[in-house]
Amino acid sequence: MNKIFWIAGILLLPTLAAAQQRTKIDGVAAVVGKNIVLDSDIDKFRLEISQSDENASGMDDCEILSHVIEQKMLAHYAELDTTLVVDERSVKPEVENKLQYFKEQLGGEKGLLKFYGFDNIDQIKEEMIKVQIENTRISQMRNKIISKVQVTPEEVRNFYKSLVKEDKLPEFPTEIQVAQIVRYVKPSEQEKQRVIDLLRQLKKEIEQGANMKLKAIRYSADPAVTKNGGLYTITRNSPFIKEFKEMAFSLDEGEVSEPFETNYGYHILKVERIHGKEIDARHILIQPEIKPSEKEAVKEKMDSIRQAILDGKISFEEAVEKFSEDKETNKNKGLLINPYTGETTFKLNGEILMQAYPAVHEHIFNLDEGQMSEVYYDENKQGEKMYKLLLLKKKTEAHTADYQQDYVKIQKLALKKKQDEAMKKWFEEKVPGTYIKIDKRFENCNFTYNFLKK
Repeated sequence: MNKIFWIAGILLLPTLAAAQQRTKIDGVAAVVGKNIVLDSDIDKFRLEISQSDENASGMDDCEILSHVIEQKMLAHYAELDTTLVVDERSVKPEVENKLQYFKEQLGGEKGLLKFYGFDNIDQIKEEMIKVQIENTRISQMRNKIISKVQVTPEEVRNFYKSLVKEDKLPEFPTEIQVAQIVRYVKPSEQEKQRVIDLLRQLKKEIEQGANMKLKAIRYSADPAVTKNGGLYTITRNSPFIKEFKEMAFSLDEGEVSEPFETNYGYHILKVERIHGKEIDARHILIQPEIKPSEKEAVKEKMDSIRQAILDGKISFEEAVEKFSEDKETNKNKGLLINPYTGETTFKLNGEILMQAYPAVHEHIFNLDEGQMSEVYYDENKQGEKMYKLLLLKKKTEAHTADYQQDYVKIQKLALKKKQDEAMKKWFEEKVPGTYIKIDKRFENCNFTYNFLKK
């Protein structure tokens, strides 16, 4: 039921696969302190970086191993640093979130165990906790190394001058700011009552012995129902929406809930089994239908708002404040937020915009700065139906970096360079005193640092 979750973004599937393969693969690529680097770790790291960097596909095993050794060194010294502490309890919620996501992708707990060949779910949890703890330690160590690194305006200016002198000024892509006005299309009260009455009837039939799984397959709007029959394993930390979890944990084993509402529609939920801190719960989701006339009424309202803005009777920002029903943007002048950077700018043809807001990209692609889109119909990941009006608030065309126009971006590049230099200095200082043993297969590698101790 992908629509009922927010999804953790870190890649752990290949990590789990590599962990399980450790009993089958005997190739040890390197040892760093107490940490062993297996051949499978090289394959895992290559897959991870290829997911985030399209230019990484050409990296050879030497380059990949160099990166892995660097990560293992950071983890090694983080473990020795008594000021850096990772509490296992602090990583468990994130592990639970990711575990639930993997179950969704692989057809539940049985599918997850079958896919990776683990004997039980506790083995997977144990491995995921180890991975998450190590990732956290690596991040903590790196942050400690660069925590005091800052750049002054003079350093930014000198950095820019060096780029000019070396003819290495970066090219920045076209960037945009987009604002929106949103009005939701909502079902009538009569339609809501029809759905509630239907769910109450289904509840009654289930309590009288009807098979809830079959009822879910027939009636539920949950897109995953054909795979799992509406069944999910839930913990307190699972990334289900609040109302769903609260209802699950309020019921006894075998009990069926009254109909309850979420952003996705109306549900009934049955607790199939309680085992420890986990609950196996099955649900049926029914979404109220919306009549064409109800949709048309919202569109007409949005068209009138658009015309009022064009006629100068109200500004776009005033219309956002007065009419927009989207809680995430109506207090922010309607500006969309980049979910990865937290900023209000997007690359025009960037993957983030196209993935996070595909319909937005389609409707602003040919607009000029200051222009509005036509009113259009859309649905979000929660299944909510709406009409939108977009304003291309700002558009900065692709260009070569300019000191005045792009100061903030140049400042970030200068800071990144200085942070990289701090990391390089740390590695150069630590490598000589770190136990590093590399397999003979890699003795001809040209590593970034003197890992071979030549």
